[in-house]
Amino acid sequence: MNLSLISRYRGELMGAAMLFIVLFHVWLPRTDAFFGLRRTGNIGVDIFFFLSGVGLWFSWTKLSASPVRSSLATFFKRRYLRIYPAWLIMASLYYVLDYLNHGGHSTSITDLLGDILINWDFWLHDELTFWYIPATMMLYCFAPFYMMLIRKLPLYRWLPVAMIMWCVIVQWVLPIHQAVGHLEIFWSRVPIFFIGINMGEMIRRKDELRAADIWLLLVMFIMPFAASVWLEQVRHGKFPLFVERMLYIPLTVSAVILLGMFFRITERWTIRSVSWFNYSLNYIGGLSLEIYLIHAHFVLKNIEVYRLGYWPTAVLTVVATLPLAWILQRVAGYISRFVGKYV
Repeated sequence: MNLSLISRYRGELMGAAMLFIVLFHVWLPRTDAFFGLRRTGNIGVDIFFFLSGVGLWFSWTKLSASPVRSSLATFFKRRYLRIYPAWLIMASLYYVLDYLNHGGHSTSITDLLGDILINWDFWLHDELTFWYIPATMMLYCFAPFYMMLIRKLPLYRWLPVAMIMWCVIVQWVLPIHQAVGHLEIFWSRVPIFFIGINMGEMIRRKDELRAADIWLLLVMFIMPFAASVWLEQVRHGKFPLFVERMLYIPLTVSAVILLGMFFRITERWTIRSVSWFNYSLNYIGGLSLEIYLIHAHFVLKNIEVYRLGYWPTAVLTVVATLPLAWILQRVAGYISRFVGKYV
């Protein structure tokens, strides 16, 4: 097992993570035996943050030969031109329609502009419509400075442990909880993002795991996975969600490594060394940003009214979202290239 498989199958991993998220968003009753497993699909978000951190390390190591100011300018330009145009299109469509229909998200023109530009109601009131995008853009602000820090002072790679402690503090130290506790969904994902950055160099060097390491890997997968499913199936709503998201940290790292091994096997399944299974997941992974922005609020909610059942709803959501995501990616890509010429 070579850790470079995480980079090699990054598209497939993102595609799998996106499917996990779609399955998580499709409604299912608490009494269903699949409920706990479906809720654990929320780990797809953590996989995205982890892979994003890995990708940022790869990008930064290529830029670091340039002067710091130039590297920072290029870094931010690439990151935000990739994510912001698609965000701006879908946020404008969603929040303007909501405002015109008195949906309640944006209560004034100022509030509307804040929601469209930076989704400030997420930061102020934990409004979760597209929360992953503003959270990612915020992490991008700090990522290059963290990467410069750990290259100069490698000991600071332990900072994610302090981030985990911060999650505990936010949950149970009441004055802090009252001030920023509404952002728990963000705080509890910060550690895995920076752990992804930490592992970026190991993946870039193509470090290998020994055969004996598979047992530790399996323990770090099975324990948090089983605990997460049980908590959701039996104790849903009776424990702070950040506790489960701390379990997601070892689960994410181990799942990504194991999935990398799995995709290496599935790549050999079909003729001409082209696995259509891998190809399909890679295709979905390439549209993951656009699928995330479209599927829940523009497709899924319109399909669920027909009460077709869990799996038909999930499949139809994916099938209906893909062409819309492709169109959005093309339009946003054109905007990015146009703006990029003048920035």
